[in-house]
Amino acid sequence: MDLGDCYRLLGLRSGASFAEIKASYRRLAQQYHPDINPNDHKAKEKFIALTEAYKLLLQVVPPPSASPKSNLQETQTANSQSNPNQNLKHQPPPKPPQASETEQRLKWKTYEQLQQFLKEKRFPQAIALVEALAQRMPEDAEVRQWQAIAYQIWAKVLIAEKQVPKAKIYLQKALRTDPHNKTLWQEIQRDFQRLEKIP
Repeated sequence: MDLGDCYRLLGLRSGASFAEIKASYRRLAQQYHPDINPNDHKAKEKFIALTEAYKLLLQVVPPPSASPKSNLQETQTANSQSNPNQNLKHQPPPKPPQASETEQRLKWKTYEQLQQFLKEKRFPQAIALVEALAQRMPEDAEVRQWQAIAYQIWAKVLIAEKQVPKAKIYLQKALRTDPHNKTLWQEIQRDFQRLEKIP
């Protein structure tokens, strides 16, 4: 895929700014996100192509005040839209350090398995899986984000089952795991409010 194809895929003119690229990618990624288009193979392919185009463009179009090093790190995060919980699409992508190609493959295979476990409501297995990945890649912000979301999803199930003490533990774990995620923090605050209403 050449740069011209990348711009066209994102619906942009050649030479678009970093902000335009980012905004277009987010809009299109939300439109073609696999969680929004389940079982739609074409949407999934489009999402993957968009992500590849975005990653390529980030390598050549630096953010306004970024050093070359931080721009390189930004390219590692382009897939952050494809998280196991739809609420992630409102967050800026995290910036994990570079990982080897093998580790990246392992990471995304694990992510696919994590999504499968969550869809099948196999929450303890999902948590065990993402905790193992977090131990292997402790510096990866994206993995920590997935881990926090798995905790929160499990906590919501526990709230519905009125298992208050256990739900509180997992909500607190989610906050500790990804403390700078404002969207997650707001959702967890709402979950705590729901907990207070349980008799």
